[in-house]
Amino acid sequence: MQLVQATRDALLKPLSTVAGIVERRNTLPILANILMRKEGKSVAFIATDLEVQITTHAEFGIGDENESTTVAARKLLDILRALPDTGDVKLGLASAKLSVQSGKSRFALQTMGAAEYPTLAQPEQWDISFSLPQKTLKHLFNMVHFAMAQQDIRYYLNGLLFVFEPGFVRAVATDGHRLAHSGTVVEGIASKHDVIVPRKTVLEMQRLLGDTDEPVSIDVATGQIRFRFGDVELVSKLVEGKFPDFTRVIPSNYTRHFSISREILQGSLQRAAILTTDKLKGVRLQLSDNQLKISSTNAEQEEAQEELDIDYSHEPLDVGFNVSYLLDVLANVKTETIQWSVQPDVNASALITCPDDEQFKYVVMPMRI
Repeated sequence: MQLVQATRDALLKPLSTVAGIVERRNTLPILANILMRKEGKSVAFIATDLEVQITTHAEFGIGDENESTTVAARKLLDILRALPDTGDVKLGLASAKLSVQSGKSRFALQTMGAAEYPTLAQPEQWDISFSLPQKTLKHLFNMVHFAMAQQDIRYYLNGLLFVFEPGFVRAVATDGHRLAHSGTVVEGIASKHDVIVPRKTVLEMQRLLGDTDEPVSIDVATGQIRFRFGDVELVSKLVEGKFPDFTRVIPSNYTRHFSISREILQGSLQRAAILTTDKLKGVRLQLSDNQLKISSTNAEQEEAQEELDIDYSHEPLDVGFNVSYLLDVLANVKTETIQWSVQPDVNASALITCPDDEQFKYVVMPMRI
C-alpha cells in the first residue's frame, strides 16, 4: 500500500521536527521508532521517549485509506538526507516493511506494529490555558536555560520553573551555583500556579520555536504541560518536587553598581579563561576606583590579566567566580551593556541585569580562588 508521496524536503521537515527526542539508546526497542499515522491525505508523525511526545502533521498522504506503522527514525532520516533532491519520494507499506523509493533508489525498512507504540495519555481537562507569541516564549527560555542543572541528584533542578500568575508568567532556572530569572506579561491566567518543565523539553522547545509572532498555546494539568504551535504539538510530563524559593536568592538591596559593554567584558573573560584550569575555571575580579581587573592563573604558574575602565567609585573588592558561569550569561544576553551589582562582602552573590529588560536577573555565587 502506498502511504506518502512528497518531495524529499517536504518529508524531511516533519520527520526532523519529531526525531529530535528519539534517544539513541532505549530500554524499549520501539522507542527508536517514529509512529506514522495516515488518515486519508493527512499524515501524523509522532515520537516519544515516554517523558516527552511530539506530534506534527502534513498533507501528503496517498489515497483515502487509513494506515499506521512505526519505523526506525534515524535510518529513515539518514536515507532521506542522503537522497538527491530530485523528484518525489514515495513511502509504501507491504509485508511489515516500509519501502522508500526515489528515482532508481529503493530501500526496505523493518517496521513494528503501531498498536505497540506507547503514546502519552492526555488529560480530558487542562487547569491553565493561555498563549504567547513564539518569539516571546523562545526569549523566556533563552534567557534562563543555561542555568538549569544537568543530571543533578536534586532532580527538581534539572529543569525550568514556570510560574503562572494573573497577568504574568516567569521562567526561573538554577543549578545551585547560579540562578537566572525572566518574565513577561500575559493574559488568560486567573490564579497562581507553578510547574517544573524538564530540561529536555526546554531544549527541544528552543529548537522548534521560531522568531515569529505566531502564537503558542500552552496548557497545564496535573503532571503534564502541552505546547501547540503551527503543525506541532509537544506534550511533556512535569518534574515532581519543590523548587527552591527564588525570591530569597535574588538580591534587592544592592547599592554598588557599574555598567559595562557586554562584548568587551565577554572578550576579556574569554581570554582570561584560556589560562584557567579545567577543573577550577576560576577568574579573579578586582574592583577599584574606575577599574576592573580580571586575572587567572593555572598549575603551571601561567597568568592572564585584563584591565577594563569602568565607572566605579566604591570601596575595592577582590572576588573569584567560575568563568563559565559568567560567559554563559554573556553569550545568551544580547544587550549592548549589562549592569553588575555587588556587595562589599566577598561571600555575597553578584547580580547581573540588563538596562532594557527589567525582568532579567542573573545571580551568581562567588568561589574561592
